[in-house]
Parts: sequence; structure tokens; C-alpha cells
Amino acid sequence: MIKQEEYLKKLYLNRFSHKDIKYKLKLWKVLTDSFLQKYIKSNYAVLDIGGGYCEFINQVKAKDKYLIDLNPDSNKFANSDVDVINIDILTIDMHKNILKSFDVIFISNFFEHLGNKEELIKVLLFCFDHLKTGGSLLVIQPNFKYSFREYFDFIDHQLPITHISLQEVMKTVGFSIDTVIPRFLPFSTKGRPTSPFLLKIYLKLPFLWSFLGAQMFIKAIKPVENI
Repeated sequence: MIKQEEYLKKLYLNRFSHKDIKYKLKLWKVLTDSFLQKYIKSNYAVLDIGGGYCEFINQVKAKDKYLIDLNPDSNKFANSDVDVINIDILTIDMHKNILKSFDVIFISNFFEHLGNKEELIKVLLFCFDHLKTGGSLLVIQPNFKYSFREYFDFIDHQLPITHISLQEVMKTVGFSIDTVIPRFLPFSTKGRPTSPFLLKIYLKLPFLWSFLGAQMFIKAIKPVENI
């Protein structure tokens, strides 16, 4: 029987060619520099969950950078200043190996791969427990409300989530919601905008998001009063 780690490796090798990966890296540089970096100070400790090819964590400017991913190939893509932790975040016993607290936890295109709502709650509880007081959880996530036609075109998409349902579960876990953009990025890198230059323009023109956006952006905060 094929192991989960090996299955993931083969799945993403089939889905993304080396050319695709290089192209996505350029798009992520624009997204990181032009949008995400404003939420992250240079002295922060940042954790990227499920960021297998390290497009975000390699490029963000931060003091301490960590990545959690099951895909063993993540180690090949991570820069030398990124600590890669190959664990299953859904396995509670493995959480004891992570002793550090983070200023920011970033999650992109991960929740849709979870098997059920209980697994989503486990991940959010992990984030809440490992964030510092006042720390932020930043999420970019396909919004089922605006991407239902394409949502299940990927075999590993299982859990449909909207910006409304995600806010509800975040609040239940204990987060306060700081920023919600229901329609932010296009559904996939195969959609528009189709180049780093166009993406840079797109990010400067929020009125376009309501037409082309099918992914949400949410910033949630671990409030002081819950500590």
C-alpha cells in the first residue's frame, strides 16, 4: 500500500511541472512583497503550514521561519534559513515536538484538503495554542461560495468552506476576526491574472477582486483576554 507521504509527492509532481513551480514562485514573490509582507515585521517568528514548495516562507522577510508539511520534498525546496518540520499536524502527539510560539501563522490552500470539520478544528486549535498573545493567523483559501463550480476539480479537495463558515469556527476556537476579504485572488494560478506584472496591477485594484476573486483572505488574531 502506498504511504501518504509518497502519494502526496506523486500527486503534486503530476499536478505541477518544474516550469509551473518556477512560474508560481514568481507569482508568490509578488503576492508576498505587495500584500502579505505588510502583516509581518522583520523581527517576527513565522510558521507556514502546508506550504510544500516554500513559495511563501522562502520569500517572506522574518527573523525566524518554519514550515510544517507532510511532503518530504519540502526539504529540497526550503532555503537554509527555513526550519522544515515533516509532521502530520492532525496527530496531536506530534505537537509536543513544537515548543516555539509564533507571531504569525500562515496557511494557504490547505483547509480544502482536510477530510472533515473536526480536522479543521484540530488545525485551528493548534494555531491558537502556538500563537503568541496578539499573534495573527493569515489564511488564503478557496471560497466555496464563489468557486463551487471548480472546487472539486482537484481530487484532493474534500472540505467545502466559505468565508462565513470559516469565521464562525475561528470565533468558536477563540480567535477575533480582524480582516475579511471574501473575494481576493482567482481560484488557481491557471486563472487570471496570468503574469507577475498583471498580478501586481491586480493587487492594486481591489475593485477587480469582486469580479475575479474566488479565494478569500482572512486575518484572525489571538486576543490578549484569552490568555
